Amino acid sequence: MKEIQMTGVVNMEGKAAKKLLSIVGSGVVGSMLTLGVVANTDWLGSPKEVESANIDTPTYEVEKVSTAPTDSLADMVEQSSKAIVGVVNYQTAGNRFAEAATEQMAGTGSGVIYKIDDKYAYIVTNNHVIEGAQKIEVTLDKGVKASAKLLGTDALTDIAVLQIDKKFATTAVTFGDSSLLRAGDSVIAIGNPLGLDFSGTVTKGIVSSVSRTLDVNTSAGTWQTEVIQTDAAINSGNSGGALFNTAGEVIGINSLKVAQSGVEGIGFAIPSNEVKTLVEQLTEKGQIERPYLGVSLADLAEIPYMYVKDLPEAVKGGVMVTGIEPNSAADQAGLKEQDVITEINGESIDNSMELRKYLYSKLQIGSKANITIYRNGEKQQVSVKFSGGQMK
Repeated sequence: MKEIQMTGVVNMEGKAAKKLLSIVGSGVVGSMLTLGVVANTDWLGSPKEVESANIDTPTYEVEKVSTAPTDSLADMVEQSSKAIVGVVNYQTAGNRFAEAATEQMAGTGSGVIYKIDDKYAYIVTNNHVIEGAQKIEVTLDKGVKASAKLLGTDALTDIAVLQIDKKFATTAVTFGDSSLLRAGDSVIAIGNPLGLDFSGTVTKGIVSSVSRTLDVNTSAGTWQTEVIQTDAAINSGNSGGALFNTAGEVIGINSLKVAQSGVEGIGFAIPSNEVKTLVEQLTEKGQIERPYLGVSLADLAEIPYMYVKDLPEAVKGGVMVTGIEPNSAADQAGLKEQDVITEINGESIDNSMELRKYLYSKLQIGSKANITIYRNGEKQQVSVKFSGGQMK
């Protein structure tokens, strides 16, 4: 099974930050070649005069040809790079209540300035880049540093929005339409691979696939994410950086790579059309509002046999309720711990990821649904009206 790796956080502890510059001196060893013209001479006599031949040398008209590449993306990259920032995650080392507790760099990633208003500049990055941070700092163009405020974050989609003072920002990017992408389109990734020492690194590639569905593990649970696949190099620290089209529009936010021996050139970005919707909600509300059941879950396949021995043999998949939040939708509907959910509105649910996918893609806050459960081995139907929030 391929391991999908978040690429944003680089652990700086123990990292050799020195750059090694090897200077190789070159010596030129030459030998002098003497070209002699030997005249026609008489033996022991005077040399005869040798006349030089007049040789007509043809002349050619040389046309000057420009060597400037017509397909260079340097101008676009130079302008767009001003909107790419480094994001530093600081966390408290040791006991945060101890007098000697200090905030230390826990990791770094990238971010993209996508909007500037009268007071602030807004940066989109990955949730896993800033997750757990006590303090967030961004490094802008020319090494300027600024303190950042976290406006909102969503672990399932791996998107977060930061805010800094307007005075630090000079350029904001424009989001393109990711639905117009085709396999083979040229793309450019800009970010900070392996930390801030390589800030502003530019790599070029193509769109390998316009839509891939990947199973990922997040702090909010397992999830299936739809991403753009590219062969542009995306390494640790690139997460949260931008994937541009050749027009200089952001068509994705770099997020994932395949971490497997012998595998190169497989990176993934969150499509810009999804990012645009997410950052609006995160800026306004601080979170993504979704239908909320209010339960803790465990996949049936992970439950010890003693807890599922009463289930009919035909029940092979489902999720067990392991906890219920008071006054939640599940609590009000009468769900209980150890209930096994197998269907929603007649659609089979084999695991917690399928349950989340159904709720978030087919239901809305305030929607009602019929949930099929098994309680003490007996099949029952429960009607649930969903509130808003985040599933645990």
